[in-house]
Amino acid sequence: MRLQVQHPGGTKWIRAWLILLGLMVYAMILIGGATRLTDSGLSITEWDPIKGALPPLSDTAWLELFDKYKTTAEYQFQNSGMSLSEFKYIFWWEWGHRLFGRLIGMVAILGFIWFWARKWLNEPLARRLVILIGLGGLQGFVGWWMVASGIGETTRVDVAPYRLATHFTLALLIIGLIAWTWMDLGAKPRSEASRRRKWLATGLLVAISAQMFAGALVAGLDAGRSYTDWPLMAGEVFPSHYLHPELGVRSLFEGREATQFNHRFLAYAIVAAVVAGIFVYRKTELARPFFILAGLVILQTVWGIATLLGAAPLGMALIHQGLGVLVLLAAVRLAWRCS
Repeated sequence: MRLQVQHPGGTKWIRAWLILLGLMVYAMILIGGATRLTDSGLSITEWDPIKGALPPLSDTAWLELFDKYKTTAEYQFQNSGMSLSEFKYIFWWEWGHRLFGRLIGMVAILGFIWFWARKWLNEPLARRLVILIGLGGLQGFVGWWMVASGIGETTRVDVAPYRLATHFTLALLIIGLIAWTWMDLGAKPRSEASRRRKWLATGLLVAISAQMFAGALVAGLDAGRSYTDWPLMAGEVFPSHYLHPELGVRSLFEGREATQFNHRFLAYAIVAAVVAGIFVYRKTELARPFFILAGLVILQTVWGIATLLGAAPLGMALIHQGLGVLVLLAAVRLAWRCS
């Protein structure tokens, strides 16, 4: 059975709800990026889905939270001597990030209940929306799993980069599924795609997803501020410390040189692939989605280089992340058209 709304006027409401969820998830991704870039993620050392929704309401409560933060390695090695007002600044970023996640969950669950009560959902659509809501709940657990990697550690001053990348990738999966479902409920038909077109569109989506994962590793390691020259890295075409002896193969996930080089190389490969796609499909019905994707990929690449040369300042890094999500959504649209 195909996705279907069991009421003539229900489709527009469900699609509008999906747009709202998509915009909220997009905003959440940017808030999460700001939380990471301001080193705010470890400011709340406990996960309490109920009581944690309320901020500190007294000076005593603030001091208790601050004392808990002082037990982290991040405070002891990086922020020792931080004032209470400075702590409040990073606290509000993390608290806002968590609160907005709760708000997204509430909008998702209440919307589903409303549509289900009105009998607007057939079984495949209901199943798809349940999966979507389940992924949102899983994201909360993954978020805490990520934060926990930086709490209780004696030397780690940040969350584990691969956990950060997992958290980010799951957010991309959620927004991608929202977009795919929105398109499934639309009136626009898919293209009659050949096997080659399907493979190319799917390959681009996989490559762009891998690139976003690689970018999250770079962010988690602050690797974007390690080598700020381009097109070389510290004057080298291939970094001499690509693999660290003490890390071995883990350098691919935990080494600053390897993660930044991989992020650069994937970008070049994706640019080449989308340009080739334009050349091959410029006279077909896929020309427009390919041109949109290629334009966003090239813009993202140029902006990424500028961000690198500027040593990844907060504003530029957030725009780079936001553009990356738009690139992914353009790849989802192309893959949907060819599916």
